[in-house]
Amino acid sequence: MKNSDYEKLKEDFDREGYVFIPGFLEGNDIARIRDRFEKFIETKVSEMPANFVFYEDKNDPATLKQLQDIQHYDNFFANILTGSEFEKIAEILLGEAAIGKNIEYFNKPPKIGKPTPAHQDGYYFMLKPNNAVTMWLALEDADEENGCVYYIKGSHKTGMRPHGRTSTLGFSQGITDYGDADHELEIPFPAKPGDLLVHHSLTIHRAGGNASERSRKALGLIYFGESAKEDLGAKNAYMKKLQEERREQETAL
Repeated sequence: MKNSDYEKLKEDFDREGYVFIPGFLEGNDIARIRDRFEKFIETKVSEMPANFVFYEDKNDPATLKQLQDIQHYDNFFANILTGSEFEKIAEILLGEAAIGKNIEYFNKPPKIGKPTPAHQDGYYFMLKPNNAVTMWLALEDADEENGCVYYIKGSHKTGMRPHGRTSTLGFSQGITDYGDADHELEIPFPAKPGDLLVHHSLTIHRAGGNASERSRKALGLIYFGESAKEDLGAKNAYMKKLQEERREQETAL
């Protein structure tokens, strides 16, 4: 990308709270990532802590919906997170050095993939200042039928909305006062394999469920700005509560 392209991305990001970069990766690169994920799922998932692995149905491995912190288990993904074009874009958008924190795998299995509740990632991150970005790279076609992402433009400027518990594993907190007025402001972002979405940690977003016969796979990357400091006490308490709630949900199934 040219310097002028980066400048335009920064302007758009600051104004709207997100950017959409079509064709960020080409087909061969996407095929390589998908193949690596298939190998990772086959060989590495069994080594991961249970609270980093989420299924729509825990008794059916085919319903895998989310993996977290996969960079710790495969250098292929660690190299995507750091020293990459993804990291460079994060630094430009954040306006400071970017710290790669997490690579995630997302999927919405056909017919049963549940909606992702409206939320702000910063609620989970617990940062001061809340300067972070999440990237979402489409590995397959995503549309309104199988669960594309929706954003509310400019919502990163309006502060943190109240969040509360949801029944969605992997997204345990959602905006509690999200209503019709919010839905009217939503902008859907259908995506093709290789398209990249990037949003600020305070940008309100959600994704639909999957009513189609297709899966909806994507790669997620999270970067914190160098100035952003985690409230570790609050974060540890939240993670403990999250694990307790997850065990309660799984027991009830």
